Amino acid sequence: MKKLGLIYVLLIGCFLLYAADYRSKSHLEASWQAGGLRGEIGEKYIMVTFQMGIDYWKSSLKGFEDAASALQVSVEYRGATQRDVNEQITVLEQAIAKKPAGIAISAIHPLELNATIDKAMEAGIPVVLFDSDAPGSKAYSFLGTDNYSAGVMAARQMAELTGGQGRVAIVTLPGQQNHEERTQGFADTISREFPGMKVEAVKNGKGDPLLSRQAAEEILSDDPGIAGIFTTEANGGIGVAEAVREHLKRGKPGPKILGFDTDKGTLDLVKSGDIAATMAQGTWNMGYWSLQYLFSLKHDPPAAQNPGSSVPRRTDTGITVVTRRNVDDYYAK
Repeated sequence: MKKLGLIYVLLIGCFLLYAADYRSKSHLEASWQAGGLRGEIGEKYIMVTFQMGIDYWKSSLKGFEDAASALQVSVEYRGATQRDVNEQITVLEQAIAKKPAGIAISAIHPLELNATIDKAMEAGIPVVLFDSDAPGSKAYSFLGTDNYSAGVMAARQMAELTGGQGRVAIVTLPGQQNHEERTQGFADTISREFPGMKVEAVKNGKGDPLLSRQAAEEILSDDPGIAGIFTTEANGGIGVAEAVREHLKRGKPGPKILGFDTDKGTLDLVKSGDIAATMAQGTWNMGYWSLQYLFSLKHDPPAAQNPGSSVPRRTDTGITVVTRRNVDDYYAK
């Protein structure tokens, strides 16, 4: 009888523990639903870019806006109108003055924005970088393409296009870290893996179609038999394609063009065959996860002794190769 009574006591105790645990979990779940994945009234996050009118930023902004919709916060898009570091610093200063919940910025220069980014951080405004890094700043995180690896991948794609033979050239944008890393990854891989190939020239297209066309014309004039040209950004591909088209009209063999990014102009040239392939970045991921990280930093600030611990320091948002075969999949829906 005593044993039976002991069993009843144990069963009642287990039930009470279960009930207490269930109540605790229900309370936590209710708290999470009330404040975990939902922002506060008036909670605004700002995205800052440069050359803000170009197609390239549309996918990142869409990701930023999609995350805002999921988190029920508001966002604002601002940026320098030109590729001008001083203008972007001014825009960032204006963003800081608004005292937003967080700022996501693509840095036009790897060094020049550090002081202003640090100013935002010191004012208690979380900052994450996307697409183009400022590694010396105090920003919590960088989300973007592993640009050196993208250059490696581009070199292997160029080797496939040219049969692993011939001289190739690069039209790039010196002084911007992401482009320098792509260029280095490409050049290193050609030198290391493809003995039948050589990087003959590296030209500055300044991120402008006209200047990139001029750079390509110089390349073709110096070496009419160049086998391929790799451009590290979208405007470069468009300008190079124009130069090569004129080159072909004069009855000369044209190089294979390997572009970068998936703006409509580039995709149209891939579809027409003027550009053999282009490298597609995970731009929607950059925008979406930038806001998710900022939201996390705002609502769960990292401990002072372990800054940035609540979000990854670096996130590779991925890259794929776009050719005529899959180009239709990359047009904006």
